[in-house]
Amino acid sequence: MSFPLMLLLPATLHATEYQVPPGDVSRFFRELPADATSVVFGQAAEYSASGDIELPPRALLVVDGRGCTLRLAPESRGFTCAVPDQRAAMERVTSRYVIRDFGAIEGGRSAISLAATLGSAVRNVKCVRQTMAAVDLRFCLLARLEQVFVTNPVAAGFALRQGDWPGATAFNSQCNSSVLDQCRVNCAQTTTDAFRILNSGGVELRSCVSEGGPCEHDLFLSARTDGNEAEPANNTVVKSFRAQDLHIEHAARVASIHVNMPSKAAVTLNNVYWNGPQTAPVVRHTMGQLNLEDIGWWHTGFRIETRISAPRINVQRCHSGLDVGDPKAVKGNRAGVLELRNAIPGNEQLKLTYVRVRDRSQ
Repeated sequence: MSFPLMLLLPATLHATEYQVPPGDVSRFFRELPADATSVVFGQAAEYSASGDIELPPRALLVVDGRGCTLRLAPESRGFTCAVPDQRAAMERVTSRYVIRDFGAIEGGRSAISLAATLGSAVRNVKCVRQTMAAVDLRFCLLARLEQVFVTNPVAAGFALRQGDWPGATAFNSQCNSSVLDQCRVNCAQTTTDAFRILNSGGVELRSCVSEGGPCEHDLFLSARTDGNEAEPANNTVVKSFRAQDLHIEHAARVASIHVNMPSKAAVTLNNVYWNGPQTAPVVRHTMGQLNLEDIGWWHTGFRIETRISAPRINVQRCHSGLDVGDPKAVKGNRAGVLELRNAIPGNEQLKLTYVRVRDRSQ
């Protein structure tokens, strides 16, 4: 016996798209119907939000800006997720969002502040003048940011970090295995970090750019659980980080790249390019196995600072100027481009025991 196909399918098995009308976007999302799988802007060229734009738990919710401009109130966190505690985070961590194609999201504390998601993506979005972090991800596993452009962030451009709600720790709510691809930060004079990665493993930056005003750090990478950067990283579950084809167009105020990772974590910086001289160190290394690869240009004034006496640093296929000199001729705690500075107590003498330079370019 056969039955019509329509009788075999549940009545609720369909995707439902809703158009965002002119008006308060925050209110529209608070009243979003439970069957919504797609939300589309486009009835107006410009929209505004009076507060947070709270995204409901969904297996997948697509938010399409259709090229519009969205202006946020000063305290708004933009597109965000309400997570009261770690139990709630674990219940909604399978939620997934795709936020795409906004001509600009202006103002607010953040433009996008996702939390407790698995496989969410942000694509082709411009963020302008956010005060805290333009894109702030907390406990976003396997997240992907593609062609997200941040302009004039007051503080951070991108932040990937652990959850900050009750019950969340640096060990149970990370942004592991997330990727930033062709993202750019045009820094303001006040910008702290263009890219900030905290207590998260397997994160990758691919073909990203930091430029504009002189920020404190282009990349701030740390696995220190209490935020005390005076001490070495102590998060034992963070194992790796990779930045490939990172392009830096300005000078940093403190250090271009800050690395404070566990001793057994592999940090690979491949084909990083600094366009112009730097007065601050290009790398400030506290802890972690640092691999510098395929760095084809090196200014004579560039230096790498370490805070431990026996750093683990591998240099491979890099410019001949990136050299540590004669291991037997360390003078004044400096060897070529490497310098021991602001040493952690007990690390007063620079040793090159674990520093390797291979296949120097000529």
